[in-house]
Amino acid sequence: MMSETTGDETFVSVRRGTARLGHPYRVKPVLDYILAVLLLPVFAAVSLALFVLNPVFNRGPVFFRQVRMGYRGAPFVALKFRSMTVVTQTSRGAFDALEEDRITTLGRILRASRIDELPQIINVLRGEMSMIGPRPDAYDHACDYEKMFPDYLCRYDVKPGISGYAQTEVGYVDTMADVRRKIDADLVYLSKASFRFDLWIVWRTLAVVFGRQGR
Repeated sequence: MMSETTGDETFVSVRRGTARLGHPYRVKPVLDYILAVLLLPVFAAVSLALFVLNPVFNRGPVFFRQVRMGYRGAPFVALKFRSMTVVTQTSRGAFDALEEDRITTLGRILRASRIDELPQIINVLRGEMSMIGPRPDAYDHACDYEKMFPDYLCRYDVKPGISGYAQTEVGYVDTMADVRRKIDADLVYLSKASFRFDLWIVWRTLAVVFGRQGR
């Protein structure tokens, strides 16, 4: 294992072949399903509110669909509440800056509170995601990262999550150095996967949500 310090965080970079994958607790899929079902009324209420508000504050479809890399590298369609203006096509690269000018007023609130991720409970119910795990990258970006970072695909040894250790501790990334930090944080999660660690990440996620620290 190799220790790397970035900012205030020290991550342990776990490389394939040098450390074993932690063993996620067996009831995790069941808990994922139960939590997703419990969140369905919240999802329905927010969806209804956005159907009313979008024509004024966020003109266009309520939902945004994007192909992302999932478990063991398989592509899947992730759902989000749309937070940006609609464009016919976008060519944003893996290391391009976030298109801040496209984020709508309502979209900024959705992103800051992470509510835009709520529709991914549908992906959890489909068995494509978990509540906690490495965040899935856009599929074309993931293919680029795979070429640059030999251990990148280790992240997909488990199902991607709606929230995760890298998301709460590293946050949004758009540089090569930041992607390296994200991968290292995800590999820490893989090596320490447990019910207790997931609970800690849930607590950290709630702190981000109520502190409106999302981007």
